[in-house]
Amino acid sequence: MFIDHIRVYAKAGDGGNGCVSFRREKFVPRGGPDGGDGGNGGNVVLIVDPSTDNLRQFHYDPKMIAKAGVAGAGGRKTGKGGKTFIAKVPPGTVVYRSNATTVQEAVAFERGDEGIDLEPIADLTEYGQEFVLCHGGIGGKGNSNFATPTHRTPTESTPGTEGEQGVYYLELRRIADAGLVGFPNAGKSTLLGKISHAHPKVAAYPFTTLQPMVGVVEFGGFRRCTVADIPGLIEGAHDNRGLGHEFLRHITRCRVLMFVLDMAGSEGRDPISDLEILRREITEYDDELGRFPWIVVANKMDIEGAEENLKNFEQRFPKVKVIPISAEMEEGLDTLKLYLDDEVGYRA
Repeated sequence: MFIDHIRVYAKAGDGGNGCVSFRREKFVPRGGPDGGDGGNGGNVVLIVDPSTDNLRQFHYDPKMIAKAGVAGAGGRKTGKGGKTFIAKVPPGTVVYRSNATTVQEAVAFERGDEGIDLEPIADLTEYGQEFVLCHGGIGGKGNSNFATPTHRTPTESTPGTEGEQGVYYLELRRIADAGLVGFPNAGKSTLLGKISHAHPKVAAYPFTTLQPMVGVVEFGGFRRCTVADIPGLIEGAHDNRGLGHEFLRHITRCRVLMFVLDMAGSEGRDPISDLEILRREITEYDDELGRFPWIVVANKMDIEGAEENLKNFEQRFPKVKVIPISAEMEEGLDTLKLYLDDEVGYRA
């Protein structure tokens, strides 16, 4: 199961209460106050873990609750601090704080629901990066803290403060240098499998890819880049039709978009119309995304009719960079990899 957005409830531990105690030992008259402080509550911490690739664990247990601090004790003994709750998240996780404060208030919580406001508070991209989602409460003061020369037998103490809590929204945006965008059966999965170490499922039916795939493309000189295959869009994807809307978030981090078109026009497709629809869907989903650098990868050039369609396409879009390839026959892939190396390649 692939989960890339989820609602969670987090509660940090409360601080332990301060203790009221007086030293009472034989031969120690007027021992004085010796109540210890309470321990601090545990934090709720998110940590970026490279071995985690989605948010599935929160689907089964959406609660993150840290331990409370232990109350202080006599003999000026400070209570034990609450254990921190550590949750592992994949790189590319964006954290939002919602205005819901309890699980009950957030039963129908979905991003964009009326009455639910979301505030981005963290963007976790680096391996090992940590973010304190909820801070634990502070332990209370024992009565030994309140003794003065004129107030030698204080009976007051302070309770521990409550730990922070709230309902949060986690959204995974997979990190890739380039994103493959196209209609179902355009050949994105085949292309990704040919140029990278990824092994996406390839079959002759639409929506073979049901989740974003990321592959590493190796170049010479220890250079590389990452490429994401986004499940096929359909017209109306920006209105949540098909799979496209669900996964378009994963290309918002890409440095370049590659529109993979079936230039042969198989299955009755028109490459010119396909590009116009894809560009419109991308822009209507996110206007900023529509301004990203982009090129066209003209796939299936080994099929009859592709050459003629390519000429018509280049006449219609003379300023668009087009790289003709046949992913299945592994033709033109070197040219595509040179482009990727020049645009987004980096030294490993």
